[in-house]
Formats: sequence, C-alpha cells, structure tokens
Amino acid sequence: MAAEKLAPVKVLYCGVCGLPAEYCEFGPDFERCKPWLRAHAPGVYPEELVASSSSGGGDKEVDKVGERLQGVSISAADGSSSTGGASASKQEEVKRLPGGKLKKKDKQEVIIEKIVRNKRKCVTVVKGLELFGVKLSDASKKLGKKFATGASVVKGPTEKEQIDVQGDISYDVVEFITDTWPDVPESAIYFIEDGRKVAAA
Repeated sequence: MAAEKLAPVKVLYCGVCGLPAEYCEFGPDFERCKPWLRAHAPGVYPEELVASSSSGGGDKEVDKVGERLQGVSISAADGSSSTGGASASKQEEVKRLPGGKLKKKDKQEVIIEKIVRNKRKCVTVVKGLELFGVKLSDASKKLGKKFATGASVVKGPTEKEQIDVQGDISYDVVEFITDTWPDVPESAIYFIEDGRKVAAA
C-alpha cells in the first residue's frame, strides 16, 4: 500500500514586505502593507485592523480592536469563565514556547541517577536541587567534601544544570541532602532505576 503524497502548502506572501501575509503586522511597515492585504488577502486580518489610516483614526481603530479582544473571556472545561485580569496568575504558571506549545512549570523533585561507565566507574547525577532554592555550585562543593570525591556542575542533555559526583553514592546522598537542606523533603527525592522513577522514601 503506497503512502499518499501530500500536496505542498501554498503560502501567500505579501507583495510589499515579502513576509507571509499573516506575519505582516510584525514586519517593518504594516501601514504600507494594509492596502495590499485588503486587495489580496481579505480574510487574514479583521477588517478593522487593515482599515486605512487615511480616515484619521487608524490608531484609534486598532485600539478599539485591542480593547474588544481584552474583554473576551475564556471558559474553562468546568463551564466557569474567567476574564483577562483574573487569569493573570495562571498565565505566570504556564509559559508559551515557540509554536504555541505550553511549557509546564517544573515539578519540585530531586532525581538521583547512577550512570556506569566502562563497566567499573560510576557517576552519580543529582538533578533538581535548584528548584528548592539550593545554589548548585555550593551544593557540588559540599557533596565533594562530604564524600571525598570530585563533584561538578554540568549541563545535562536537556540543557538544565545538574551535579555530577564521581563514585556510587546514590543511597548515601539522600540522607546528606535532607540533613544539609531541610527545605528538600525526602518524599521529593527519587531514584532512576532501570529507566523507572522510584521514590527514595
């Protein structure tokens, strides 16, 4: 069974600035693009936004559109609606990434993972201490001093900083973390064993 061939997406480019029509408002001169957009891409923007500024109130009309959009409420799944001002706290928790994807707030947890190298040498990786307000450079010094080994702050594969400690200290490190930093509860410490997350407590 042969896969269907997908047709290429047709993009309408602005004849004035050269950007795709839906990005003209971010271009160098949106005012110059408006007549072209009215003639060639009438459905891309609301009519009020591309109305000519020659009527004397171009900025006022754009402000009116902005005010109307701010007054719009979004209803939640449970049927309750929230206005723009009330949802400000939710907007702080959820950040938008490029492409419209949502970035969730990191869970407060410490992950301890043992990585074996060359079948003999071990490195214990401690991730997530910074979520409890612990300065990683200070934590790596304390871990290195306590276990008499090398410890350093490095960037992990997800571009987040983590502490690499030489040697297998995975089970001794839990007690040290809870004693040194009382803000870190033992219930928030997890091990990675065989690819699964296991609670330390």
